[in-house]
Amino acid sequence: MHLTALSGGIGGARFLTGLRSILRPGDDLTVIGNTADDVWLFGLKVCPDLDSLMYTLGGGIDVERGWGRADETWHAKEELAAYGVEPTWFGLGDRDLATHVVRTQMLGAGYTLTQVTEALCVRWQPGVRLLPMSDDRVETHIVIDDESAASGRRAVHFQEYWVHMRASVPVRGVVEVGVEQSKPGPDVLDAITAADAVIVPPSNPIVSIGTILEVPGIREAVRAATGPVVGVSPIVGGAAVRGMADQLLGGLGIEVSASGVARHYGARSNGGVVDGWLVDERDRAAADELSDAQIACRAVPLLMSDADATATMAQDTLDLAAELAR
Repeated sequence: MHLTALSGGIGGARFLTGLRSILRPGDDLTVIGNTADDVWLFGLKVCPDLDSLMYTLGGGIDVERGWGRADETWHAKEELAAYGVEPTWFGLGDRDLATHVVRTQMLGAGYTLTQVTEALCVRWQPGVRLLPMSDDRVETHIVIDDESAASGRRAVHFQEYWVHMRASVPVRGVVEVGVEQSKPGPDVLDAITAADAVIVPPSNPIVSIGTILEVPGIREAVRAATGPVVGVSPIVGGAAVRGMADQLLGGLGIEVSASGVARHYGARSNGGVVDGWLVDERDRAAADELSDAQIACRAVPLLMSDADATATMAQDTLDLAAELAR
């Protein structure tokens, strides 16, 4: 079985560990990672979602934090702050720093982000093929209120909104800088259209999955996929399990619910991108709501409390895909 997943960082990476654990001999998994969270800091190219995927699947993630390297130290961050170098709100750990140095050197030597990611994965052996959504520079900016600006609003980089502001101010809009001029990375479209199933893990529907779908050609490839497309709700009981999906959804006028996210993606049979949708048992009522929207919905436990629960959740996803493929 050939599987392809579209994924953001922490939640998607954790789900994919469960999916990888249930693959059979001969199965393969390609993961198309969001790169619009990427940012240049201290002269270095930082790819938070790609690194969270690589570290998590490669066994190097800090499990408690859910991001960054295990057994991390922060001496470089402290020294940069002592010199007064900004931004002080974004910390690169000493172990993590090495990844960004290697990436930046390779990009400077003319390698593409896809080639760099493949080289970094040689060390981590994530057990999947990890592809950036694009080799081009795409950056998510969040529009917020600002009384000092002539328009009354300004846009800040996603990392500033999420890390520095801690998503504490209302979202007035999302701008994907460079996405209209970007192209899918090599093999991205083929990985989607030829997959036996396309999986959408419980990642942020706006700034992770939504951004991947905005790269010209990717949304169309998902709609044209030969296999079913099954998504997993990132919203459980009316709130995001982790992250800021509820702030973004609410700020953009999208219902913050399991069924609201499914309707946001839309049924593939009606111009959207999903055929099936998993919701948590406490959101069982969404199944009836989504049947009218032509999306097959199943209610199962969705909290990734441990490895077994995550593997079961992944198996439920494949079971729904198999049912839809019949």
